[in-house]
Amino acid sequence: MIAAELIEKVRRIEIKTRGLSQQIFAGQYHSAFKGQGMTFSEVREYQYGDPIRNIDWNVTARFNKPFIKVFDEERELIVMLLVDVSGSNEFGTQHRFKRELMTELAAVLAISAIQNNDKIGVIFFSDRVEKFIPPKKGRKHVLRIILELLEFMPVSRGTDITEAIRFFTHANKKRSTVFVISDFMPKTMNQTVTIAEALRLASRKHDLIALQIADPGEFDLPRAGLMKFQDPETGSTRWVDTSDKRTRKLYSDWWKNVREDLEIQLKRSGIDFITLSTAQDYVNPLMRLFEKRGRR
Repeated sequence: MIAAELIEKVRRIEIKTRGLSQQIFAGQYHSAFKGQGMTFSEVREYQYGDPIRNIDWNVTARFNKPFIKVFDEERELIVMLLVDVSGSNEFGTQHRFKRELMTELAAVLAISAIQNNDKIGVIFFSDRVEKFIPPKKGRKHVLRIILELLEFMPVSRGTDITEAIRFFTHANKKRSTVFVISDFMPKTMNQTVTIAEALRLASRKHDLIALQIADPGEFDLPRAGLMKFQDPETGSTRWVDTSDKRTRKLYSDWWKNVREDLEIQLKRSGIDFITLSTAQDYVNPLMRLFEKRGRR
C-alpha cells in the first residue's frame, strides 16, 4: 500500500471510529472503566439513597443534620490493548477478515480512551511480542496506533497469549485496564487451561477484558466432499472428507467445548469475556458489556 492510500485509510478509520466513540461509547466507557482511586471534593447535605458509609459524622454533629462526603474519581487510566497478529486472523467468510474487525475494534477503544483523558498503549503479539507501543495520550499517538494496526506485519505466524501477558505484567507495573483482542483458538484443551491461568494471574492486579474475534466458518465444516485444509499458523495441511456427518459433528463439538471451557474458566476468575463475530455488528455487544460493568 502506497503512502497516500495508507494515510487515507487511516483517516477513514479515524473518522468512523471517532464517530462511534463520541455518539455511542462515551458515557458507557466513562462509567464502565473507573479510575484508580477517589479524591475528596466537598461536603453536602445527605439525600435519600446516599451511601451511609460516606456520612461525615463530625459535620453532622456540628449542624445536627446528616452531611456526606463527596468524592471525585481520579479519572486517568492506563489502557492497554493486547492485539493478536498471528496467521489465524487472516481469515473471514462473512463481511470482513478477523484482522479487519480487530483493527476497527482496537481503534474505537483507543479513541474512547483518549477522549476520556486516559493513556493508551498497544502490544502486538504472535507467539512472541512483536511490537510494544508504550501508553501515551493525544491524537497523534492514536493515529500512530491506527497506522500500526493497518500496516504491521508480524515476524511469526504462531500464537502464544501467555507470552504477551508475561511481557505486559513485567513492562507495566501500574494497575491498568487491559483488553486482550484475539481469536483465542488453542490447539488443545491444555492450551485453553494455560491461557485462562495466565489471564487469571494478571487479573489479580489489572482489570482484564477478553474480546474473542470469531468467524462462523471456523466452527462448522461445510458439506463439500474431500477438502484440503491448511493451518495458517504452521502451514501444515490435511485432507478432510467433509461429506462425512460424523466428522463434521466431531469438529463442531470440539470447538464448542473449547469455547465454552475458556468462557467458564475466565468468568470464574472474574474476567469479562465476550465473542464478537465478523458476521455481525460489534457495537451492541460491546455496549452491553460496558453497561454491565457500569452497573457494578
